[in-house]
Amino acid sequence: MDRSYKNIERLLALDALRGLIMILMAVDHASYFIAKRHPSEFWDLPLPQYQDGLAFLTRFVTHVCAPGFFFLMGVGMVLLAERRRHSGWSEVRILRHFVLRGLLLISLQFLVENPAWMLAGPEISGEASGAAEIIVIYAGVLYGLGASMVTGSIFLGLSSGWLLLLSAVATLSAQILVSSYGHAGGLSSSLIQLLLLPQQTGILLVKYPLVPWFGLTALGMAFGKQLLRNQAQTYRWALTAGIAFLVIFTILRLWGGFGNTHQPVSDGWISFLNVTKYPPSLVFVLLTMGLNFLFLFGFSHAEAQLVVWGKPLISFGRTALFFYIVHLYLYGLMGIFFPHGTGILQMYPVWLLGLMILYPICTWYGRFKSERAPDSIWRFF
Repeated sequence: MDRSYKNIERLLALDALRGLIMILMAVDHASYFIAKRHPSEFWDLPLPQYQDGLAFLTRFVTHVCAPGFFFLMGVGMVLLAERRRHSGWSEVRILRHFVLRGLLLISLQFLVENPAWMLAGPEISGEASGAAEIIVIYAGVLYGLGASMVTGSIFLGLSSGWLLLLSAVATLSAQILVSSYGHAGGLSSSLIQLLLLPQQTGILLVKYPLVPWFGLTALGMAFGKQLLRNQAQTYRWALTAGIAFLVIFTILRLWGGFGNTHQPVSDGWISFLNVTKYPPSLVFVLLTMGLNFLFLFGFSHAEAQLVVWGKPLISFGRTALFFYIVHLYLYGLMGIFFPHGTGILQMYPVWLLGLMILYPICTWYGRFKSERAPDSIWRFF
């Protein structure tokens, strides 16, 4: 059994994947604030249509981000819990740590993240349903991550097999519910929205309900359990899983029916890859996690290169929550200088400028965080 992980403060492959996800996510939010364009793939609305490949790819490449967030959080929870056990923490203290951390994420959603979205103006803020109103209560990715962390802390003692089963049940539940409801008009309960199916009703907009996204956290927890057993073998499993996920995605997309939520509307490649994100359809999960697994496998075989050439990935990956909050306000403020938006192509230099500003800030914060005590609140960021 490979126990070398005990002597590694962070696994470079995980940090690099997380850093790549942050960079790609910044493309999506730069598009939101700078170009004033941000399509959303809701289960009960027609999928966005794209006039050219660049506009579609700008959105498509960011699809790996949210599944990667939830997956890597699950992996990190298992690894952190194991390190804390070897530092003498009790199971109760570990549980309390994750519950408090999850509640902090939910609080940050409503108190810190949501005000940042208002920098884009009401015409963007209400784009999910076509409404002109400003969203006052938005349950976004930090809400989903926080709720998943609290829930996942309860299942830390499960084996990989049970976690995989839990992941499958949570992921497929969204597909079954979408088929059952057919449209969002039947969702009269805010609890159903927060737990199961995304929807906007009045001033409440839920994009990341707990159950379907927790499926990806449980998948990450199962992966983390295997990393504790044997890193090299688990990374090889990532390659196998990545290829298998993409093959099954292709079969289900060609076949149609269950798992698609929205069928392709044409024979083009854009329509084939244009899949439902809210909630994540089965084909969305297979496509995005297939890519994430392949990225992870690649990074695991390039750790020497990452040390030399991958410093931005590592820096962003080790300060993910800090990056997330700061980048929203940074791009939001930069967007003020483009009140009418830009073209997609013109948005990219502004996105790069934002990353150049963020890199030294995140590098400084990473050093600052590493000097804090293991249970310091600063380590939460």
